[in-house]
Amino acid sequence: MAGQFRTTFARACLGAAALAIVAATAAVAQDSQDNNQPAAQAPNSTSALKLPQNPQLFGTAMPPVIKATAIVNGDVITQTDIDQRVALLVLGSDAQVPAEEIQRLRQQVLRNLIDETLEIQAAADDKIDVKESDIQKTLLRVAGNVKKTPDQLAAYLQANGSSIKTLHRQIQGEIAWQRLQSDKIEDSVSVGDDEVKAVLDRMNASKGTQEYHVGEIFLSATPDTQTQVEANAGKILEQLKGGASFAAYARQYSEASTAAVGGDLGWIRPEQLPQPLSAALQQMGPGMISNPIPVPGGISILAVQDTHKILTPDPRDAVLSLKQVSISFPKGTTREQAEPVLSRFASEARNVGGCGGADKLAADFHGEVVQSDQIKMRDLPPALQQLMIPMQVGQATQPFGSVDENIRVLVICGRDEMDPTAPTYDQVFNQMNEDRVNSRAQRYLRDLRRDAIIDFR
Repeated sequence: MAGQFRTTFARACLGAAALAIVAATAAVAQDSQDNNQPAAQAPNSTSALKLPQNPQLFGTAMPPVIKATAIVNGDVITQTDIDQRVALLVLGSDAQVPAEEIQRLRQQVLRNLIDETLEIQAAADDKIDVKESDIQKTLLRVAGNVKKTPDQLAAYLQANGSSIKTLHRQIQGEIAWQRLQSDKIEDSVSVGDDEVKAVLDRMNASKGTQEYHVGEIFLSATPDTQTQVEANAGKILEQLKGGASFAAYARQYSEASTAAVGGDLGWIRPEQLPQPLSAALQQMGPGMISNPIPVPGGISILAVQDTHKILTPDPRDAVLSLKQVSISFPKGTTREQAEPVLSRFASEARNVGGCGGADKLAADFHGEVVQSDQIKMRDLPPALQQLMIPMQVGQATQPFGSVDENIRVLVICGRDEMDPTAPTYDQVFNQMNEDRVNSRAQRYLRDLRRDAIIDFR
């Protein structure tokens, strides 16, 4: 249930859409050029403020926000709001968040709630009305995706320390922000015909080049904070290796502009990144997460979601039609006790005789059959990809799974190989346009923060 909710929540609420292949490439290329400049030549971002190196302090220091409440232009964010949103985030993660991380997570959630409040306020000022019916449609879709009614979803959230109210509020903020972008930003963004053609030309010229679909968590650091930031990066890495969602942690902790899309850099080539990141990336494969990497200005953690060669056929692009045969064992069955059945199941799966024999295989072992079409090879777990790439139609995988849950085999009923082609003009245009809208939206939100009156209590 938690896994289903995590996927649904990420898709329906977090809005972590992947960046465009070439639009992201162009953006990252510019960033890499900036990052490759020698540190001595980079302007200090605080130079205009003319700050003293050893400032004399006056008055009483503002205490750290422990009860984390705030009033944002008159709208109150309570401790309950923060606790329930933290619980919602933890619920969407694969791993338990250590107690020592909870306070830092609360601080980040408070910042997110402030942004969300500013977005809703800005939409209201622009006469954008988010109807309750629109919010309920999304809630109904979220509930349906986890096979629950809205009332059952509300009970599930409450039982886990969250509430339907906080999910309702987040959906309201996402809808309001999307409509505000459409109203104030999208019409002012333009993409030139020559820009699109240049992107298409670069793609065709890069045919056969290895690319990586990369996520990044960037933590800024100064010489004085480097040690502490490295320690924080180590804690984040520990959680990621324990199964935590990379996109969720990037959204909460990354200080790069890509945090809003779960740290997704899109498809990039190693040479487009600063040398330390480039060197690490070339040693990584799909599903791997790097150790913290020192870079100019901070620490980065990379995650490789996938790799491919541009416009080059790849067996992982195949689209499959599958039948899954699964068998289960009584609770408490040990591996040794199950071994005779597993051995016979594996033997008969090897001689399944195509998809027509999958139903008989299931019947012989009192199992279940699930038919699935339009399955992308790339969407399968990496281990299954490697197992199935050389397989032919009608063959079954060796059994996999767990005696405590289900043991399964996949039978290939159909396999369509995809011939990669360059994206169309319209696809490149739309993706470049979306990237520019997102960039403008981040600047707009920055301005809202700058002009807001925020009172911490």
